[in-house]
Amino acid sequence: MDLRPPERTPRYGRGELPPPPSGTLDMSQRRKSNRAGDRPPRTPLPTPVVYEADESLLAEARARGQNALRVISRLQRSGHEAYLVGGCVRDLLIGRAPKDFDVATSARPRQAKRLFRTGRIIGRRFRLVHVRYGDEIIETATFRRAPSESPPGSELLITEDNEYGTAAEDALRRDFTVNALFLDPFEGDILDFVGGMEDLDGRGLRTIGEPRTRLSEDPVRILRAIKFSTRLDFRIDKQTWSAMSRCAADLDRSAPPRILEEILRLLRSGTAMGAFKKLRSCSALEPIFPGLHRHLDPGRRTADSEAVRQSFWRLLEALDADIQSGELPSNAVLVALLIHDLVEARASIEAEELQGAAIRNIANAADSILEPFTSGARLPRKDASKARRLLTLQGRFTAQGKQAFRPLLFCLTEDFQDALALFRIRSRAKGRGYDIYQGWVDRLMQANELTDEEILEERRHGRRRKRKRRRRKKRS
Repeated sequence: MDLRPPERTPRYGRGELPPPPSGTLDMSQRRKSNRAGDRPPRTPLPTPVVYEADESLLAEARARGQNALRVISRLQRSGHEAYLVGGCVRDLLIGRAPKDFDVATSARPRQAKRLFRTGRIIGRRFRLVHVRYGDEIIETATFRRAPSESPPGSELLITEDNEYGTAAEDALRRDFTVNALFLDPFEGDILDFVGGMEDLDGRGLRTIGEPRTRLSEDPVRILRAIKFSTRLDFRIDKQTWSAMSRCAADLDRSAPPRILEEILRLLRSGTAMGAFKKLRSCSALEPIFPGLHRHLDPGRRTADSEAVRQSFWRLLEALDADIQSGELPSNAVLVALLIHDLVEARASIEAEELQGAAIRNIANAADSILEPFTSGARLPRKDASKARRLLTLQGRFTAQGKQAFRPLLFCLTEDFQDALALFRIRSRAKGRGYDIYQGWVDRLMQANELTDEEILEERRHGRRRKRKRRRRKKRS
């Protein structure tokens, strides 16, 4: 259901500031209390267009974000500005249920922490306060401004981001216009400093400011643009897309753990196939995963190279179908799926059957491919080791001829369910073998009903019989 009002009429126009909410500081008072305000702004700050939020939107925010509203209420009663900001406001406006609610405030991290018994300051590059309510954490960030201008010729990459500012400055330093909307849930005002409401209405994705500069400041924004475009069905602005293609090579300067986190989010988004096709189209795949780039684009266009690409796209399409049906794959399953075709190719296996190669070949190939992830991208070694085991276990599902193999005991092993999830996705991608998957689901249900005595009996049957020693012939 679309929660936006039929027509949005700005409550205040540009050049016309709304009155400050009750209990908040006006602009002159903020300058005295905020060191960022003592410095003259680099560029003239925009004044917001203020829209009146629809009552149904506010009701949704109150129903889903009660704890975030508690944080905002306490901050405002203590004399600070505070708003819902970012993705939660965007999602409320387009009718999606927000996954979480973030708060932006004029309070410094230490000031905010003192107001909440469960508050905790985290981060070094970007210091913010986590306020815990039971299992829910409300991320509370201080308004920030763009970092001090770098000297001519220096890199634009942002390495520190703790220069505090005002709401207008905070809006200008964000990545995309649709993520820079501020909502006061008590006054019912939506503050738009950068034209984000117009872009939301047009389903467009546009950077704030000059695209190439903003993407050079933080190249990971390229991955975020692709995530928002595919997941929310937004059209990327032409200038932004051109800058993404030009700045894609800068991704190798970004922190590998941040890139890995975004890649896992893309894989888990339910639109992984479209996302990876866009990564390839804007040349972003090569700097973040050169092995996969070479696998998909070997240098010359042939029938074999096209078949390789189609195999990978079918895997991602099957993953999307799996996630859209409600499945939640683990990191190990996602990593195993991402390197599946590379492992097959490196282990010299036929493209369709993983069980055709020795387990040792599969494990060695997986180890060599996973090493950059564990050393550079800080993929936890437990996830890497599990991804390797999942790949080596795939042959078990279709090769059951060995006398010592006990299917019911296999169903009770630690890695079975993740291995079965990977087999399910592979079967969907190939368009065959799904009946085998259903057979293993039935075996799993049967195994879960076994008593301890029956499990012990299965193990006795699974033990190999000891070979009788041959008597040596007596020498004559």
